[in-house]
Amino acid sequence: MNDKSIVKGISEKKKGELLMVICALLWSISGILMKYIDWHPLMIAGTRSLISAGVVGVYMICSKYKLIFTKKSVCAGIALTGCVMCFVTANKMTTAANAIVLQYIAPAFVLILSALFFHQKLRKVEIGVVAITFGGIILFFVDELDLGSIMGNMVAIMSGFCMSIMFIFNGKISDMSEKMTGILLAHSLTALIGIPIGATAAPVLTGNNEILFIFILGIVQLGIPYVLYGVASSKISPLSCSLIGMIEPLLNPVWVAIFYGEVPGIFAFVGGIVVIASVVFYNVWDNRQLAKDVF
Repeated sequence: MNDKSIVKGISEKKKGELLMVICALLWSISGILMKYIDWHPLMIAGTRSLISAGVVGVYMICSKYKLIFTKKSVCAGIALTGCVMCFVTANKMTTAANAIVLQYIAPAFVLILSALFFHQKLRKVEIGVVAITFGGIILFFVDELDLGSIMGNMVAIMSGFCMSIMFIFNGKISDMSEKMTGILLAHSLTALIGIPIGATAAPVLTGNNEILFIFILGIVQLGIPYVLYGVASSKISPLSCSLIGMIEPLLNPVWVAIFYGEVPGIFAFVGGIVVIASVVFYNVWDNRQLAKDVF
């Protein structure tokens, strides 16, 4: 491999990391907007995904990506469907903090599933970083955890499990058409399942703001980010995607502080430092390992 290809490889990885950061930033506005929408959670999930499917579909047409249904793309799509529906439901059943914390045990599931089913040898640094990051996430929300919302917490855990499966299968897909097919399938399935079930609850429209928030959720918070995620996951590893994605639960309370005046406690502050430091360390370390392997 020549010097130009080495530089290009590292540069593409950095682009993937940047796209994943932007993706996580946009994902992070979900909780605050969902609280403003007084609909059945599956109606929120389905309508949001219907709009998002349109965004992803337009992107695929403009980029000339084809629909490629394979075992990997279908599995990734089904996993993402479960992740989206469980996460929105958990946000209505328990606190937003609980839903986010428990969803972001996904990296731990990524490691476990990769070792069990894909025979991936795990490095000590990867295990250590995930353990520290997970500890930081828990510490970040220790002031807010509501242990009474058991069912909501279980649904959030299932969301994290589904997310990990989605990360793994997308990490095995190199073709962008195949990858985007899985994402489009997920949002289409969520709309097909969520809207009919949610409609039985007769959503209450309290004003035009709810419609506006749904469009923001569908386009800005879900559609565009998953396009970015599709591109990013073709450039960086599933573990990098899941770790960088942890920026999302860090920013949710920031938006709450800005718009509602709720300031995180000292545990949340320390947890934020731990998680950010872990993510930065892992990506710096992984970049150095890539450079060593290339040379």
